[in-house]
Amino acid sequence: MPRQLRIEYPGAIYHVMNRGDRREPIYQDDADRTRFLQTLGEACRKTDWQIHACRLMGNHFHVVLETPGGNLVAGMPWLLSTYTARFNRRHKLFGTWTHVAKQLSHNPEQPENQADMNLCQK
Repeated sequence: MPRQLRIEYPGAIYHVMNRGDRREPIYQDDADRTRFLQTLGEACRKTDWQIHACRLMGNHFHVVLETPGGNLVAGMPWLLSTYTARFNRRHKLFGTWTHVAKQLSHNPEQPENQADMNLCQK
């Protein structure tokens, strides 16, 4: 069954979740987490997204963001491909690490594997 059409409009608020392929870690260390947050900040500047909440976990992330321009679909490919390229270059790897972004996902993870991050506030 195909995924439902993602509705986009100015001012929409989304809970975006993305997971590593085969549930593998998407950050190897704090430098990777920092690089992801920097890349997310760049995506915010490019798209005018406003981040309301962000949680980085071992093999996935959650972001609650607002799209004043109704442009979630335009910005997500840039965010994911840019971070993937930077991660791969740093670790001398190739390929993708993410599955298709999912909205309104819930995955209870053990608290010891969670990291709260603040970023991207204008």
